[in-house]
Amino acid sequence: MAWLTDPLRYSFMLTGLLAATLVGLTCAVLGVYVVLRRMAFIGDALAHTILPGVVAAYLAGWNLTLGALAAGLLTALGIGWFARRQALREDTAIGILFTGMFALGILLMSTVRSFRDFSHILFGNILGVTAGDLWLMAGVTALVLAALWLFDKELELTSFDPTHAEAIGLRADLIRYGLLGLLALTVVTGIQVVGVVLTSALLITPAAAASLLTNRLPRMMALAAGVAVSAGILGLYVSYYFDVASGASIVLACTAFFGLAWALRTARGGR
Repeated sequence: MAWLTDPLRYSFMLTGLLAATLVGLTCAVLGVYVVLRRMAFIGDALAHTILPGVVAAYLAGWNLTLGALAAGLLTALGIGWFARRQALREDTAIGILFTGMFALGILLMSTVRSFRDFSHILFGNILGVTAGDLWLMAGVTALVLAALWLFDKELELTSFDPTHAEAIGLRADLIRYGLLGLLALTVVTGIQVVGVVLTSALLITPAAAASLLTNRLPRMMALAAGVAVSAGILGLYVSYYFDVASGASIVLACTAFFGLAWALRTARGGR
């Protein structure tokens, strides 16, 4: 059992494991709604559009997380506004905001002499998570879980039957804005662990794996959370022993769990 306990002697591993658990839990539970509502592209877009906020905050000497959060919330509101007014198809609006904001981030980055300062934003640095980062992640996790619990019926109804939800008086657009806001918060905390490039995988892959095994929402959330947390722990151990990138290891572990779920579904005769 030494291989299991030896890494736990180091504080950075304990911190990393806790961070992976918090972010994995938040991404997985929220990711179930992302998958059910077919919002996978939105999660990917938000993961990239925080870049200009990060760079602007860096140039101004502000907190990078607050800059990322501002950009993420602005993008979420923009997507919701376009979708509500139906001036453009939602995927078109997402594509415009995605490419425009990411290009703005690259343009701002070009004014800085070195990209090294932003490498942890792009690729993650879970082993460099601080105590302050952990408190932020814990706060976001508590907020997301509380919001999903309080508005469970509204989210479930607007996800499966938005027309009926509107008919009985629910404001589906406001619920969507709220979900987008939670998604932006989750993405901002997720980049601390696996970076911009890989955050969307934590939102999508565990939830997609769970959806192959069950149609019941509570069970789907539990399975997705289990996949995400397990992948985070497994990925960190792989990173420790093989000296490879932790973010990529976590996402590849998620992908392996998805492959296992697919195999189980196939073995049970699913299509």
